[in-house]
Amino acid sequence: MTATSVAGPHTTVEELVRAQLLRALGGWRGTVEAAVPILAFLATWWWRGEIVGDTAALRQSLLAAGAVMAVLVVVRLVQRQTLQHVFSGVVGLAIAAVLALRTGNASDVFLPGILYNLVLACVFGLSIAVRWPVLGLAYGALVGDVTGWRSRPEVVRLFQRLTAVFVASYTTRVVVQLPLYLAGSVTVLGVAKLVLGWPLLALVVVVIGAMLARGRTPIQP
Repeated sequence: MTATSVAGPHTTVEELVRAQLLRALGGWRGTVEAAVPILAFLATWWWRGEIVGDTAALRQSLLAAGAVMAVLVVVRLVQRQTLQHVFSGVVGLAIAAVLALRTGNASDVFLPGILYNLVLACVFGLSIAVRWPVLGLAYGALVGDVTGWRSRPEVVRLFQRLTAVFVASYTTRVVVQLPLYLAGSVTVLGVAKLVLGWPLLALVVVVIGAMLARGRTPIQP
């Protein structure tokens, strides 16, 4: 497999990375689908939390989020579209629900996401430190030559910078949400998760788009 056959209409590394990144993120629909179940959870928590006990409110809030997730899955199936992005949300919600129901602590719904971002920040940061940036490895796998890009210093520097943007976003989520989790601020934590969800992702896309727009690194076989 050659880079040319994989690149298709793209002639530069920047064009190929930009196209694949947008595809991997699932577009705007994918980001909205990730936010809607959280909105359902928070809305139910605000409403039922004042009427019933914490445990009952937690169950009802998780059921609301699960119901919304189920609707999203059905819509995808009816439209015969991929369940890739919705499936990741289903798995995340299931893990969060099991943990929260076991502890009875509503803030534990957000703990898996915090830990997930912490792991990603460490992995991406370490890859930069050893000069094997994650996005470079992803690009190498895409063009069928996992290590070939390392022979080009300008490409290594590009992927170092792109990976650093993701490290910054993951770290921001942890730094903001972890203190709120430790304080047990469920409502504020939920709002923070929403704000640091698609809005932060949109900012990441804009920053990366600006970085890629300046480069014209030709794709080589």
